[in-house]
Amino acid sequence: MTTKIQIELSDAIAQAAQAAGLLTPQALDRLLSNALRRQQAANYLLTVADEVAAAGIPPMTMEEINAEVKAARTERQQRADRH
Repeated sequence: MTTKIQIELSDAIAQAAQAAGLLTPQALDRLLSNALRRQQAANYLLTVADEVAAAGIPPMTMEEINAEVKAARTERQQRADRH
């Protein structure tokens, strides 16, 4: 099932989007899907942040955050290397 939508854009945005190939059904589907995933992730993070605050867990230091990011990137790279 599909839904047809109509949007209003300024001429400049419409022309730039058209030139970039962003007004095709496939591109719009991809853009909206990505935006929905980002919105869901942001909502989840806000929920977790509220739970952490309610639990009285102290905030992480920048060093702890950087270590977690580095570990996640390493794990992602290792998974990619296996495939």
